[in-house]
Amino acid sequence: MNMNYREARQYLEDANKYGSVLGLDNIRELLRRLNNPENACKYVHIAGTNGKGSVLAYVSTVLTCAGYKVGRYISPTLFKYRERIQVNEEYITREALARLVTEIAGAIEGMTGEGRPHPTPFEIETALAFLYFKEMDCDFVVLEVGLGGLEDATNVIQTTLVEVMTSISMDHMAFLGDTLAEIAENKAGIIKPGTVVVTDWQQPDAMRVIEEKCSKENCTLRTAKKENAYGVTSGYEEQIFSYRCRERIYEDIVIRLAGSYQIENAIVALETVDALRDLGYEIPEEKIREGMMTTHWRGRFTILQKDPIVVIDGAHNEDAARTLRESLTMYFPEKRMHFIMGMFEDKECEKVIKRTASLADDIITIQTPGNPRALPAEELAELVRKYNPKVEAMSSIRKAVRESFQRAEKDDVIVAFGSLSFLGSVVRAVEAVEYE
Repeated sequence: MNMNYREARQYLEDANKYGSVLGLDNIRELLRRLNNPENACKYVHIAGTNGKGSVLAYVSTVLTCAGYKVGRYISPTLFKYRERIQVNEEYITREALARLVTEIAGAIEGMTGEGRPHPTPFEIETALAFLYFKEMDCDFVVLEVGLGGLEDATNVIQTTLVEVMTSISMDHMAFLGDTLAEIAENKAGIIKPGTVVVTDWQQPDAMRVIEEKCSKENCTLRTAKKENAYGVTSGYEEQIFSYRCRERIYEDIVIRLAGSYQIENAIVALETVDALRDLGYEIPEEKIREGMMTTHWRGRFTILQKDPIVVIDGAHNEDAARTLRESLTMYFPEKRMHFIMGMFEDKECEKVIKRTASLADDIITIQTPGNPRALPAEELAELVRKYNPKVEAMSSIRKAVRESFQRAEKDDVIVAFGSLSFLGSVVRAVEAVEYE
């Protein structure tokens, strides 16, 4: 039976009840039954703790500007489910999603009929992405790891050109390990023999792991060096910098993504694009400039409006909270700030709060909707109270946004941050307040 879009979405939702099995055996078997669509494309594979989405956005936008057909696979998504699978920044169509999920369901029926485990929603979505990218005849696919690296469903690919390691810090310890080296080892699990690896500057324990893995797999390692960036001009509407990248110098690169860390993400992206140029792919410098300048990525220090300024940011671990604080103090040193916070209970909640809470005049906590991992607003408020007594728990995002607008004067800043999963709801709530 051919599913329609709603039935396909329900099928994916229902797959949650089957639980998950560690390892790649299940996704490999599913893809085998679908004639291994993942082998049809060339990949830029991105792992790391923070910055994956921004680097993906820069690299894929540059490649699109250079005339290539480029797939994107991202998670989580902020606004629409179909956002996670894109070709040249256009979401997978409803028709294609329904048709390909129907095909996948047939393969899964064969698997479960033989007593094999039912694939997880993420495994199904990953297979869906590979089928769509093959169907669309993509020249490149830029894809984010879902969780970790070594046993992530995306790690079935064998035709990677470049692996990218963004900033690695402590996150998802329950799944990835208790030390930075263990986490780095898991993330470096995506590195394939003889490929090019681009890494952000890492803490020594993480860097050592990546260097050892590259040596073992006979890979070329390129490190994005912050000291090679110069002529930096920072602002929340645009940032400009130049970067010395091996044999080439990229002068006066303009980016429109705000945040103190976006220069760092941008130079990781430039190293990646430069590596592809060295591999023989034609990517003219003017297209690199155009791509870097036109890249947009909502959810990482995104300015939604002015008067008052509204910022959304997906800072959900200590490292991201540190860079959020840097950005707020750099751009808005004298302004009053009103925070809206929502966090998952398995994240570094107290460390995030400790880094940020003292900046705020007042804080509203909410429970991120629709996720069993969400920390209740009252519990989050109790944690915040240790660091800032001016905190109030609220029952809904819309109520929190409306209250923040009432508290804020024209020159104030409203900052909504924490779990990426609630930022789409914040955007809709801000738009609703504007039209009231």
